[in-house]
Amino acid sequence: MVPPKPRKSEVMNELPALRRYALSLTRHPTDAEDLVHDALVRAMERSVTYNPAGNLRGWLMSILHNLHIDRVRSGKSSAARDRDFAAQTAETLPPNQLDSVRLNQVRRAFDTLPDEQREAMHLVTIEGLSYEEAAAVLGVPAGTVMSRISRGREALRRWESGPALRLIKGGE
Repeated sequence: MVPPKPRKSEVMNELPALRRYALSLTRHPTDAEDLVHDALVRAMERSVTYNPAGNLRGWLMSILHNLHIDRVRSGKSSAARDRDFAAQTAETLPPNQLDSVRLNQVRRAFDTLPDEQREAMHLVTIEGLSYEEAAAVLGVPAGTVMSRISRGREALRRWESGPALRLIKGGE
């Protein structure tokens, strides 16, 4: 007997999380949308591999993550797109919008983390996956996810104590 496929409504509920993760991976809105689209196509093609007793979000995130890795390995990512993303998040807001500027700075700091740390932190802190679920998405042991998150948090703490914080809080 063929296991039931995920329902369309269940998959649609996961779109916001897939889009956020794809944008975190690609750092480019158009590439993120393409990645989500391709992940959904692959999920449809391989729906027989879905375990209804499992985690739909984790299954979809794994597909998305693996597609991203395939794209990176095939050289479809480019430095020009990274520059475009950085230009889109430039600090061009008026001084009376300090919270928006600060959020933009934190987002840029997050984007500078090594891919492994950023991916793990995004899955756990933004998407709310457990360490075990994130480990399944990334194809690594849960301890590796915890280590990557720890190193990512430490890098962000070091960034937080740097000049960006002093400037935004009015120091120096």
